[in-house]
Amino acid sequence: MEHVRRAEAADAATVGSLLTRAGEEQAEARGARLLARLGDATTDEIAEPAGIDASWMGERDDRIVLCGEFDGVVVGVAAGQVLQSQGGALGRVLGCYVEPDARCVGVGSALLEGLMAFFTEHRCGDVDATALPGDRATKQLLEAAGFKARLVVLHRSLR
Repeated sequence: MEHVRRAEAADAATVGSLLTRAGEEQAEARGARLLARLGDATTDEIAEPAGIDASWMGERDDRIVLCGEFDGVVVGVAAGQVLQSQGGALGRVLGCYVEPDARCVGVGSALLEGLMAFFTEHRCGDVDATALPGDRATKQLLEAAGFKARLVVLHRSLR
């Protein structure tokens, strides 16, 4: 059975390991190299585990890291942040990763639900999340959670 909870300082090594694996998977995805070259913070923040460290664990007002467990073992992680803009608070899903062997059992959905509860609690009017082109699994997970594409960026290389 899946269970989601806030990450604590004691989870830092496990969270770091999961984020490293997420970054490795994402680095191979179509579009990742271009986004990295452009310095897109969306991919940099989740792919670089040093950006999410023990200071993110536990009670925070503006950001959260969640651990997703299956049968008591941490197999997934999700991170989100509340940003303030002229339109009010905006939730930003920085990433959601589940180990390949633990996918399709509800952990990813439970992690996203946990993030949505955090964003709702912080009165976010909207939530943004990204998926790289070709990352069908992330796109399907986000769409199943109610996300809809609102911007598609197309690219053409001249090299």
